[in-house]
Amino acid sequence: MRLFVGRVLSPVRGQTLTEFVEPLGTRILIRRDESRQQTRGGIVLPDDAEIPTITGRVVEISVQIDRDDDFPIRKYDKVLFHPKRAIPVDFEPDNLLFVVPVEDVVAVFRRTPASSPAVESADEMDETDD
Repeated sequence: MRLFVGRVLSPVRGQTLTEFVEPLGTRILIRRDESRQQTRGGIVLPDDAEIPTITGRVVEISVQIDRDDDFPIRKYDKVLFHPKRAIPVDFEPDNLLFVVPVEDVVAVFRRTPASSPAVESADEMDETDD
């Protein structure tokens, strides 16, 4: 379970080494979504506006989380996480990678097929009560 980061020149002539990021313990590697400078309603946010939670995609999970069925997080899931204990990874110039303890993930975004709605509408619930 490693995210390929890049190639590095080796001191041995003609060889290249590859670098990987592998989260350890109960941690995951998240690629943070780009921060929006404007809300959907059109309000422009200042550059120093601090939002306490951040969304991103899980790009790698530790072996411990992968083997434990109690953690519903899988690779490529979109998650909402609290950035307080997130550790930035400096392999990319825009610094969008973070190693995050799984305890700081507060939500996982899921999708259900359109043919089977997850929640009934209020009208449908009223019809069944009659």
